[in-house]
Formats: sequence, C-alpha cells, structure tokens
Amino acid sequence: MSEKLKDSNPKYALLIIDIINPFDFEHGAVLAGHTARIVQPLSRLKQQCKEKNIPVIYINDHYNLWQANLETIYQKCLNDQNEMILSHLKPGPDDYFLIKPKHSAFYGTALNTLLYHLGVKSLILTGIAGNICVLFSANDAYMREYTLFIPSDCLASVAEEDNRYALRMMENVLQANVQESKIILEQYL
Repeated sequence: MSEKLKDSNPKYALLIIDIINPFDFEHGAVLAGHTARIVQPLSRLKQQCKEKNIPVIYINDHYNLWQANLETIYQKCLNDQNEMILSHLKPGPDDYFLIKPKHSAFYGTALNTLLYHLGVKSLILTGIAGNICVLFSANDAYMREYTLFIPSDCLASVAEEDNRYALRMMENVLQANVQESKIILEQYL
C-alpha cells in the first residue's frame, strides 16, 4: 500500500465534481457565474481538508477525450470565462483525479475502489451541477452506504431553485447533511 494511502484520514474524503469545466454550452455563462460564488468556500474547505489529511478527489467529465489526463482536460477547458475558477481550484500534485463518462462519479470509474483502499466511510460532495452530477453521485454514494455531507455553499447549478431542490432531495431522501461548509468542518471533521 502506498504511503499516500496509509497517511490519509481513513474516515472522510472530499469529492470535487466537474469543477474543470469550459462552460461553453447553453446557460454555461450562468453556471459559471454561480460557480464563481462557491470558489472561496470550496477553496477554504479543500485547504482545511488537506490540513486534516482528508483525501481530495477530483472527478471530472472527460469531454470526449478518452485518452485524457488532468493536464489535457485542464488545457481543453481553460478559457477567459473560467480562469478565475480554475486558478483557485486546480487539482494539486497530491490530489486524486479521475475522469467519468457519465453523470455519476461512480459510474464507469475507479472511485469505489479508491474509496475502499482509502478506508473512506463518509463523503463530502461538492461541485457542479448540483442538480445533475452531484445529485446523481450522491444517490450512488447513498446506495453504497456512505455517510454524506453536501456543503450548501460548495454546490452550484444553472438555476438557484434547482440547486435548492437538489439540496432538499439529498437531505430528505439521501439523509445528507447539507449545512454550510464552515459548520460541517467545525462539527464533524
């Protein structure tokens, strides 16, 4: 087992879903604006998780780059619209990075195996779009019996009402804790 796997906090993992995004689709500019509002709380959450040796795992769409790695996807996505977002939230050398072919972070990825090897029992899900990829990932995590934390200030969707609906669903149906990141950090991590 690698040193990284032995040194990480075995209980929690922070998942950052689809944050590397070109926002070059219909309503992409709106989503980019909403995503810009979560940059600071998500950056703080990531930093505090790293300080607590909680593994940080990026799971990202691959944009039909089937032979992609982090740098390929990052360069394809980088543009004027997302430069501020990516400059604060680019994965570091000690972060994990997985690509996903569909909406859920679990579908067609090595995420479940990675979480098993890390000894993770609780997931902190963040990213975009809250009402699609984060919600689908939370559903799959719930079915795998992970305890879920979805910081409400670290999630963005195109429509605010869709984001609120997704949070309500994750709290009521998936038994997720959907408080702000500061509260989750203070009370649970």
